[in-house]
Amino acid sequence: MISAFSPSLLTYSAVHNPAPPNHLGTRYDATGTFLREPGNTVVCHLVEGSPSQQAIIEARQSFLAMPEASQFAFTPISSLHMTLFQGVIEYRRRLPYWPQDVTLDTAIERMSEIYLDRFQSFGPLGPFDVEVTDVTPVGLTVNGVTAADRRIMKEWRDAFAHVFGYRHPDHDTYEFHITFCYPIARLQEAALPVWQAMLDRALVTLRETTPVIALRPPAFCTFEDMNHFVERLAFAPEA
Repeated sequence: MISAFSPSLLTYSAVHNPAPPNHLGTRYDATGTFLREPGNTVVCHLVEGSPSQQAIIEARQSFLAMPEASQFAFTPISSLHMTLFQGVIEYRRRLPYWPQDVTLDTAIERMSEIYLDRFQSFGPLGPFDVEVTDVTPVGLTVNGVTAADRRIMKEWRDAFAHVFGYRHPDHDTYEFHITFCYPIARLQEAALPVWQAMLDRALVTLRETTPVIALRPPAFCTFEDMNHFVERLAFAPEA
């Protein structure tokens, strides 16, 4: 029965969303191998060795244990992060995903240099705490624990929009997340009940054991693919 399944699960259902996955063929291939897709971004990596990182690794393992795990391309544990602001990317060279004052054919490497220069006068904002709000077939949905945390996260995004020179269409409605994997093939209807049960268990466990996710400070990162994000400049939050 459709009502038994969360909307996020139905997004990855072959029956309810038969369209090919958005990034298949550009971000990763049908074998689950990540392809070259250079870009930059601002992310908060998980704090290595923290209890919350271990809890998230265990949640990720429950995904890998599913019979349909081969239908997803999993990123390595070392790359787990929460995106705070989406930077420019090789296969998205168009407005409003690119600053109007820089030509669309500018090399990604040059774009990163431009941003590093702009960030020299950037003033960091306050700290914030993040919690898990949902578990989907590709990872975790997260948000600020309190209204104040959510306000501060919005302030960071607004400040980064000024530096990057654009606001994505979803700037004000963006859902923060920690991605475990990307879909290669949609889930068949028969698999949905088991997946829903796994997602529900993972959410309950994380909510009970991990009230706050330990995150590193926001950092401007560059990447060649989804396997590794190099921190080029970290922004220590105000005390």
